[in-house]
Amino acid sequence: MIYFADLHVHSKYSRATSRDSDLVNLAAWASIKGIKVVATGDFTHPAWRQEILDSLEEDGTGLLRFRKSFRYSNNPTPSRYDLREVRFILNVEISSIYKKNGRVRKIHNLVFMPNMESMKIFCKKLESIGNLKSDGRPILGLDSRNLLEMALEASNESYIVPAHIWTPWFSLLGSKSGFNSVQECFEDLSEHIFALETGLSSDPDMNRRVSSLDDYTLISNSDTHSPSKLGREANIFTGQPTFDGIRYSIKLGGSGKKLLRNVSFPVTSIMSSPNFNEKQDAFLGTIEFFPEEGKYHWDGHRKCHVRLNPSETKLQNNLCPVCGKTLTVGVMNRVHELSDREAPQLSGRSAYYWKMIPLVEVISEALHVGQKSKKVFEVYMNMISKIGPELFILSVFRPDEMRGRAPDSVLEALEKVRSGHVILDPGYDGEFGRVKLFREEP
Repeated sequence: MIYFADLHVHSKYSRATSRDSDLVNLAAWASIKGIKVVATGDFTHPAWRQEILDSLEEDGTGLLRFRKSFRYSNNPTPSRYDLREVRFILNVEISSIYKKNGRVRKIHNLVFMPNMESMKIFCKKLESIGNLKSDGRPILGLDSRNLLEMALEASNESYIVPAHIWTPWFSLLGSKSGFNSVQECFEDLSEHIFALETGLSSDPDMNRRVSSLDDYTLISNSDTHSPSKLGREANIFTGQPTFDGIRYSIKLGGSGKKLLRNVSFPVTSIMSSPNFNEKQDAFLGTIEFFPEEGKYHWDGHRKCHVRLNPSETKLQNNLCPVCGKTLTVGVMNRVHELSDREAPQLSGRSAYYWKMIPLVEVISEALHVGQKSKKVFEVYMNMISKIGPELFILSVFRPDEMRGRAPDSVLEALEKVRSGHVILDPGYDGEFGRVKLFREEP
């Protein structure tokens, strides 16, 4: 089978998250989005960990599902969706702030555990390091290398993926407090790092300009703080969902597959290939944001409404032309700094990827109304009920399969997204960018 997985989310116990970010709403929205496997997020937080233990059970594959005895009253999905079909993978994002090689480092890492027992062992180790109750994404004075060591001690099947690796403030390669390589960060344990998360502001093409990243599989996740934002970036797998299958598939990578661009029916085109084997555990690729929509794509200074591309930043000597303070150097600029290639080059780990924008944004653009309007929500839920889950609408179903079950203007807008015919307004310094599908009338 082909299935989608979102491996980086947050619960209601993380700062600046929706109060709806509970297990039921995460599973419900995963169903609506078409996500088979969703991360628990935040398992180091004692209250959230207890909710996981009380509500979920191990399914025998290293993943979790709702207990048969669990009762939920607020399932917002269409009636045909069964929340017990959704699988959870044990995961937490750790914020490590520490000093190394003469600089303060602020690195976010995703930690995955294969079962509840290893989760408990790992949490017990971290309790001696810092306060796990203050935030679902705990802030610890713990070297990333030592964090990895502790995870492997809890279980040799555990693994760590550095999160949103280019984000300026909190990431492995970030301009403000990161390193210049994986090896500089993880030292003698670097061989245990086999994947990196691209983040919303970068895509595989950008990363494949840096040859030192050739040996790493690139995964993409939503990093959502609200269940409705699940799947804005996601991973595509084949096979049966299991912890070992996901870990193996990510570690193997995409086996050097050709990157696809401007394909009208992207995932469907792969599924129809005579060599496609949906029963084999494999990492097929990712659904990506247009990186320009990410909030750190270009450089800038939000307070002064200054947004610059890397060339313009260089002319300004990295200083804001309005206030004279240092600019926040974004992802594109940092990629330029570390890249040793003019163009992306495939590696043995390269996989397929497709740029998409969330269906709500597609509908909003097509109907020329706000994303939070009642009309957009009605059309969205009607499409989910009549056609199927969002990620399948975006990347699998053909137009003729959806004709008559969605407004023609929405299907036209969807085709623009699939073909890459969009208008981009890049994000900067914490400000999300915009992707427009239709030019505004003068």
